Amino acid sequence: MLTSIEKTPLTIVREMKLFIIVWVGQLIASIGSSITAFALDVWVYEHTGSVTQFAFITLSNTLPLILLAPIAGLLVDRWDRRWTMILSDLFATLATVAIGALFITGRLEVWHIYLANTFSAIFVAFQIPAFIASISLLVPKQHLGRANGMLSFMNGTARLVAPPLGGVLLGLISLQGIIVLHLTTVFLGIAILFLLRFPKSSTPVVAEESSFLKETTYGLTYLVARPGLLGVLIISAFSIFLVGGVQVITIPLVLSFAPVTVLGTILSLFGVAVLAGGLLIGIWGGLQRNMNMIYGCMLLTGVSLLLAGLQPSVVVFIVGVFLFFLIRPIIASSTQAIFQSKVEPLVQGRVFSIKGAIEAAGLPLGYIAIGPLAEKVFEPLMATDGLLAGNIGQIIGVGTGRGMGLLLAIVGIFTIFATCIAYFFPRLRLVEDELPDVIDEVALATPTAGIAADLVSSKNDTVPSIS
Repeated sequence: MLTSIEKTPLTIVREMKLFIIVWVGQLIASIGSSITAFALDVWVYEHTGSVTQFAFITLSNTLPLILLAPIAGLLVDRWDRRWTMILSDLFATLATVAIGALFITGRLEVWHIYLANTFSAIFVAFQIPAFIASISLLVPKQHLGRANGMLSFMNGTARLVAPPLGGVLLGLISLQGIIVLHLTTVFLGIAILFLLRFPKSSTPVVAEESSFLKETTYGLTYLVARPGLLGVLIISAFSIFLVGGVQVITIPLVLSFAPVTVLGTILSLFGVAVLAGGLLIGIWGGLQRNMNMIYGCMLLTGVSLLLAGLQPSVVVFIVGVFLFFLIRPIIASSTQAIFQSKVEPLVQGRVFSIKGAIEAAGLPLGYIAIGPLAEKVFEPLMATDGLLAGNIGQIIGVGTGRGMGLLLAIVGIFTIFATCIAYFFPRLRLVEDELPDVIDEVALATPTAGIAADLVSSKNDTVPSIS
């Protein structure tokens, strides 16, 4: 039998066939929803003229995911995951339909968008853990890195394509046309999901706790009992915290030494970096030991932030932050692969929901912590007459933006030291050795076995896509 290294691309595609079908549909739907989100952002800005309104949009999209995580995870583990995805997508589209109807009748207001985003996010809180928890059933263990890299590639593609394509479509078909396009992709995906059947896990059913509180907090209890997995989650959440911090100071930092036209190019390059990172890990698959990959990438993350903050130079900043965003999908893929291979499939919904909630909280925490710290503390310290102007300022420069640069460099140094310290925690370093693999290799060896019963015999060779 061929090893994962000896397998040809055709063999890999065959083994990942069911996941690839799902992924293609998710890619299409993700682009459609991202274009709609971009169009609604533009509409909100045009009608309010306030950038602050975007903070409320982000909150309405994120808060339900965090608050509903325990309950969503519990129910995902009890329900059929394919049907959970179908129904979640179906109900989430009701908010889009409502926005479209209000826009056509001329009654759309900003608060309607907040409400619609919140309503949609409630069902996304079920759809995301259902999909992620299904990956370990759809993909053999040796391809988990590739699968998760493809997810990062999907997200990067949606973020890169949505703004320019959304801008063009707004001029051609207006907001109502974009909403129709979005609904078309979603309903196409739902229809295809009816034709698919996910493999079932043969993992024995674990007795459920009688207490609702214990059941909803099971994911957190599970992680606390496994400090290695908890450590992996902390690293993942910290890396997302860093993303929030970098995003919140990128615009003012770049504008301190470059014109706004250059800023647009830089932001596009960062989207390319995320895309390239996802593509890289999707094709390569990563190292055999994911923890080695995580440690190495976190060290490179620290180096990239240190580099980006050193000098007020467009080239230096681009190199540093491009490397930062290139690495991010690899970290995400590696941490997710560990969870998928070590967490029992029947409880993955609960565990992944808690994991997702903690990670989701990292992004706004990065905004809240890094933004004010840069503006209120480090910028005054690095002003021309600041306390650090006569020493550190002689090395990295003084004036507008240099406080943010110094903070970026300090965060990079902290990341390097924290990663080195984390290496000496054996429960974390050896998590892949100490926790047994739980993936049902027999079921995964024939991932397409359940498709034939659901597909029409005349269309067995078609490659459907899902939402």
